Amino acid sequence: MSGSPRDHLTFGDSLAAHVARRESQIVLGLDPDPARLWPAASGSGRVAADDALLEFILATAGRLGADVASVRVSAQASVAVLEHCRAVIDAVGPACVALKPQAACFERLGAAGWLVLEAVCRHARSAGLLVLLDGKRGDVPVTASVYGEAMLSGAPSPFGRLPGLGADAMTGNPLLGRDAMTALVEAARAGGRGVFALVRTSNPGAADVMDVALQDGGRLWEHLARLVSSLGEGGRGPASGLSDVGAVTGATAPEHLARMRELMPHAPFLLPGVGAQGGDVESLGPAFAPGRAAGLITASRSIVNAYEQSASSPAHAARSEAERLRGLAWSLV
Repeated sequence: MSGSPRDHLTFGDSLAAHVARRESQIVLGLDPDPARLWPAASGSGRVAADDALLEFILATAGRLGADVASVRVSAQASVAVLEHCRAVIDAVGPACVALKPQAACFERLGAAGWLVLEAVCRHARSAGLLVLLDGKRGDVPVTASVYGEAMLSGAPSPFGRLPGLGADAMTGNPLLGRDAMTALVEAARAGGRGVFALVRTSNPGAADVMDVALQDGGRLWEHLARLVSSLGEGGRGPASGLSDVGAVTGATAPEHLARMRELMPHAPFLLPGVGAQGGDVESLGPAFAPGRAAGLITASRSIVNAYEQSASSPAHAARSEAERLRGLAWSLV
């Protein structure tokens, strides 16, 4: 089954159905570093396909007059990243409900990196995973709409419909205000997709901005939470009650979750920061108050690099850690 939402489903209902079917709330984060990859995946068919990709990239670069030597480095790194990402998805995907690729980690590879990101998204969907693209885009309304088209469902053009990355949801930065977020949400909602807005992130520096006190005595993240809640009212799923506008709420500050859930009763929470950043699954209970699909626990390095703390192979260690997190999260509801 495809990982993309069906046209007649809202994002919230599609998310809830996937969580129930896969019995998982774990989101696999992919932040590939060319200097820190798993051993190359085996299989002659896969290698042949990647050789073809490499030759295509180099041939295209030559036709465009690019520096082929420089492009070759980018292309070789990109093909290695693709092998790595496919291997991780194959190993860990069965324990997860979604993939969260970090766009910047592919963009730094140059033009070839975007092709690889497209291929990784396709591979995740073929494995039955939703794709939550982490780009944290935010801009004025007209540009916000374009971001939504580029990362989600594409847009019409005189040459035919542009593809877009086909992600099921994307992360967005709400600090440009309601009009910018509205444009992003509308672009997503038109295709049955979702947006996760930054509300209170997992990095220590989040306190510098998101915890700032406002004139009414509240904090900035509380204001952002109210914005998320109001933007999502028009896109609640009739079956799940979950909205198509979710919130990025860091697992490293669980003391805020009860208040966040009070302010955003229908928003799915994307919970980064478990593992390498010190977040703890057992403390995330308030996120799941509306049901299991209301909280998505994202883990990246703690899964992908689990073999560094184990005698097991990368694939086995990663799957074991993902299953451990899956079991902990499922037991909270």
